[in-house]
Amino acid sequence: MKYNWDWHIFAELEPGASGTYLAYLIGGLGWTVVTAIMAWTLALMLGVLVGTLRTLGKPKIEKACLAYTELFRNIPLLVQMFLWYFVFPELLPQAWGDAIKQMPPPWSSLVPAVLCLGLFMSVRVAEQVRSGIQALPKGQRMAGLAVGLTTWQTYRYVLLPVVFRIILPPLTSEFLNTIKNTSLALTIGLMELTGRARAMQEFSFHVFEAFAAATLIYLLVNLCVVMAMRRLENHLRLPGYIGSASNAPQAGH
Repeated sequence: MKYNWDWHIFAELEPGASGTYLAYLIGGLGWTVVTAIMAWTLALMLGVLVGTLRTLGKPKIEKACLAYTELFRNIPLLVQMFLWYFVFPELLPQAWGDAIKQMPPPWSSLVPAVLCLGLFMSVRVAEQVRSGIQALPKGQRMAGLAVGLTTWQTYRYVLLPVVFRIILPPLTSEFLNTIKNTSLALTIGLMELTGRARAMQEFSFHVFEAFAAATLIYLLVNLCVVMAMRRLENHLRLPGYIGSASNAPQAGH
């Protein structure tokens, strides 16, 4: 039996009468973007720190960072989401735990979702940063130290600016993963894009239209991110580290 698509459903009012179903989904997209940006900011800060510490050559620090990486990398993201939402407040002092549990929505779901996604993605960023630093010639670090820079200054002014250019393509993929992983936040009550698509399906019984629209919105958002990051890659490209077919030397020339 052929399914008859009804796209007029997006012009109808959703049950809360706050607007049309299309506006309802766009509102969910807003929470998806907010969650992804906040989580990615946290992931970048922690990932750069942990990834850098793993290259300092100090065994105790490296082992601690490795333990951090393996802890968050080897526990399923959905399990971590539940741990942050249900278990973490119970481990805090009672006053703090009660304050977290009594936060009004959507903050009561947004904060655990950001912490979960940020820490989960930070270990992936850390691995990218670590591998990027280790891929650089050792002479760059030695040259920085030889001209009188401290270790921190060598990383800040010599190594990390080059590393970020090298790992920008994989970091783009990780940011896209962060956007897509926000869909798991619906399991703890955050009404982001996937959560609202599911609610629309339950309200209107138009399951195909709801998730087709959500799929298209995710696709458009991610394509915009890819195009923006590609332009940034071209602007920051380092000859010899990041190249393209258009810039590569042609045979016979």
